Amino acid sequence: MIDQLSGLWAASFDDSRETIDAFFATAYSPNRCRYLTREGRLAAALYWLDAEFQGQKLAYVYAVATHPDFRGQGLCRKLMAQTHAHLAQSGYAAALLSPAGEGLGQMYAAMGYRDCCFRRELTCGWEEPAALRPVDAGEFARLRRQYLPADGVIQEGAHLAYLSTYAKFYAGTDFLLAAVRQEDTLLGLELLGNPAAAAGVVGALGCAQGRFRMPGGDIPVGMILPLVPDAPIPGYLGFPLD
Repeated sequence: MIDQLSGLWAASFDDSRETIDAFFATAYSPNRCRYLTREGRLAAALYWLDAEFQGQKLAYVYAVATHPDFRGQGLCRKLMAQTHAHLAQSGYAAALLSPAGEGLGQMYAAMGYRDCCFRRELTCGWEEPAALRPVDAGEFARLRRQYLPADGVIQEGAHLAYLSTYAKFYAGTDFLLAAVRQEDTLLGLELLGNPAAAAGVVGALGCAQGRFRMPGGDIPVGMILPLVPDAPIPGYLGFPLD
């Protein structure tokens, strides 16, 4: 199925072949994928990655796709409803996702999802380099639990395996960072801890400027659909995997 699934992904999203291959090499599991066929063809598919909040298991739903030949037939809604039922039966407390744009946000809202996770962003130039060191995904996961705010979603395992194919992880004396360098700009996918370290991080990594994402603020990132009564509602999602 991977060839068919990756082909549907390529037909549905503007992602490079490297990005698609990286997902299937690091984060894909047939146990975390559902799909629909029509006319003997793969028509729609989605995936999820396991996450955790307050001891409850969440499903981060990702890359929901309908082939262009089968759009407008209600397949996305049907696939999502089937997936929600499966997740509830499998012990997940809620489904979580990050819509790519206002239109998709409205579509998911019609399915019962509501905004739950927000972030703030900081743009800065460089300053004298801050002390930092590279860390691997395992150490990053361990430190992230210490820095994550109380309302933050724990994203490890497949999340970090996929993220590590395009981002690097760093730790400082009072901060933790996942970042991607884009020419002379550093994109801080997540900065936890001391936000004042941002400009020094830019200097340490040899960039001219930086854009950092961090907890707090009012920029919507995630939407949630509770699958059980009294499901805990997180306030921060660090990695929407964009």
